[in-house]
Amino acid sequence: MTDYFAFYGLPLSFNPDTALVKQKFYEFSKKFHPDFYINESDEKQAEVLELSTVNNKAYQVLSDPQKRLHYILELKGLLKEGENYVLPQSFLMDMMDINEALMDLQFDPDPVKLAGLKEEVNGVEKGLSEEIIALTTSFDAQEADEQNKTLIAVKDLYYRTKYLLRLRESIAKATAL
Repeated sequence: MTDYFAFYGLPLSFNPDTALVKQKFYEFSKKFHPDFYINESDEKQAEVLELSTVNNKAYQVLSDPQKRLHYILELKGLLKEGENYVLPQSFLMDMMDINEALMDLQFDPDPVKLAGLKEEVNGVEKGLSEEIIALTTSFDAQEADEQNKTLIAVKDLYYRTKYLLRLRESIAKATAL
């Protein structure tokens, strides 16, 4: 996996200097533009095309907070393809109540109850977002061992957020009925 922070010469951070990320992107866009290498060997053209692709991907990831969060967890080896992450029981119990209410609404539609469910999910999501922001903001100033604890906490919040996204999709389907 390419380290986009190293590619841009930046320290790993959940909150990199966005102006600097953009500056590096434009600098590398000019430096690795395939048109400037049209008279070079096929190997050199392929290399430049690869660097141009990495530059585009780096900018997409580092300029988007959600993609950046996922990327950092993946870069640090905390997200694995097909991982069966177990969410805390207390969170699952709260979500079970919301899921049951949602199932009830499929059989007995009630716009007021559905709106209440949406608000409840919005509240949980807002709380998770605030926790993520607090953790990721403190990350840069922490020592390595403290950063590892923070990454584990961020991973848990990341999976909770993903769960809420699926729940939000179910609510959207219920709204469409």
